[in-house]
Amino acid sequence: MNPLNSPIEVGMRTLVLLARSHPHPLDLSWLVVLDHAMLHSSQFDGPPSLHPRLPAQPGELGLKRQVMQEGLEVLMRAGLATVEATSDGLVYQATERGAGFVGILEAPYAGELRRRARWAIDQFASTTDAVAATRDITTRWHEEFMAGTQHLGVGHG
Repeated sequence: MNPLNSPIEVGMRTLVLLARSHPHPLDLSWLVVLDHAMLHSSQFDGPPSLHPRLPAQPGELGLKRQVMQEGLEVLMRAGLATVEATSDGLVYQATERGAGFVGILEAPYAGELRRRARWAIDQFASTTDAVAATRDITTRWHEEFMAGTQHLGVGHG
């Protein structure tokens, strides 16, 4: 099993986000957006990013959604998170046990995740629509891609 971006790693990052937003639940779309912002915070004028920029980054959101669902299942089986069906769909929440678990993680990376989770949630708290936030991320990628192709002279005839 690849430990990088595995359901367990993504699940732990998700738990950090859920613990930070506790007691407010988050749906999967918001979790994907917040996880991306948490890892790539410098792209949103935030603190230095925790993960490097990769050429395949635009495909990351779609792949992350599936792995995050698997990570949430791990968290729920461990009693660290719960799911609830609402009129708006499924929402996830850290349990008291889950929030406490995040609090005892001592690794430097875990501390950086907690700081970035606080920043990401504060940054996007005023945005009411996860679809709009996702669109903002993909628009940024498109603009960066177009700027890069213009720099290379692509499309100039």
